Amino acid sequence: MRAVPRLPLLDSYLMRELWGPFVFSLGAFLLFWFLNIFFLAADYLINAHAPFFLILRFLIFRVPQSTPYAFPFACLFATLLAFGRLASDNEITALRTAGVPFMRICRTPLLFGVAAFAVAYYVNDTVVPRAVDLSTRTFYQIVYHTATLPIVPQIFRKDDATGNVFYVGNIENDHRTMENVMIFVNATNSAYKEVINADKAVVDGSVMTLQHPRVTKFKREGAVDGYVLSPQSMQIGLPLAETLDQFASTANNDDFTVNSGQLRSQIKAMEATGQGGAALDVKKITLAQKLSFPFASLIAVVIALPLAVRFGKKGRTLGIALSILLFFVYFIMMSAFVALGRNGALNPYLSAWIPNAIMGAAGAFMFWREEH
Repeated sequence: MRAVPRLPLLDSYLMRELWGPFVFSLGAFLLFWFLNIFFLAADYLINAHAPFFLILRFLIFRVPQSTPYAFPFACLFATLLAFGRLASDNEITALRTAGVPFMRICRTPLLFGVAAFAVAYYVNDTVVPRAVDLSTRTFYQIVYHTATLPIVPQIFRKDDATGNVFYVGNIENDHRTMENVMIFVNATNSAYKEVINADKAVVDGSVMTLQHPRVTKFKREGAVDGYVLSPQSMQIGLPLAETLDQFASTANNDDFTVNSGQLRSQIKAMEATGQGGAALDVKKITLAQKLSFPFASLIAVVIALPLAVRFGKKGRTLGIALSILLFFVYFIMMSAFVALGRNGALNPYLSAWIPNAIMGAAGAFMFWREEH
């Protein structure tokens, strides 16, 4: 019978040291986020006389949104506490005296940081958009006292590829029929702008069929040029060839909650049509942050390891204090460089990665000092 592969004894021991503080700090951060959302919405939710289950569902589906912040903090906290404890008990000194290189000791937490980065990225890019949409729809279920999850009414969406703006008053329960549809057509290929109105539209796949649409044309200066009552129907594609569920998702209202693929498509569409400015820069920064925030999990381990070895003998209180301090320093730097990116003073993609580069370089330098 083939033996089951097992971790080397040193790696297994270090994983046990890391796992406890990581789970504790991750759980504490998620609980803080949960309570923060509850306190912000408590007055409204309680006054709406909502069932406890709906309130709980609204809050739980908001929690995954904290993933990009929770995982780096948990990695920082776990590494400082675990290796601080090892340093205070002279276990790292004993290992190095026995001939185990410092980089070999650090291999396990570094791989732990890589795994945390991968999980954080996956959750943020796949779970968060769906969870935020369900949370928002649960909120509207509380507001409108409906028996099932409603699609949020009064939807505004812009198609970045064409510049068209869609407004939908309501979507019926069959999830196919739209009511009170207006489409504002941008004047990209002609001298006129158009507004298309229809009382009803039916969606099949990614195509919207307007029933008895009315088209009003405007000149560039704003004067009405004509009014056309179209024949039986008119077909218009939904933005980015989305399905109705994607089109109606509340996650589309926030760049931070759409997935990387959708955001990348929006950026390419805006660039292809000559759109730019602050709106495009914000989308580029957010796209870069979808990778840079989770990657901070690995950076947290890189900077925490040498600090834990150097200051670990001063006790766990210092480790907790350093975790909180470094966490705030990182996000202060991130806020500052993002502001520069939005103002055009820095490349948008670069502005999202500079804090990681600074923290990573500091950690690498301290690593080199500790190794030598």
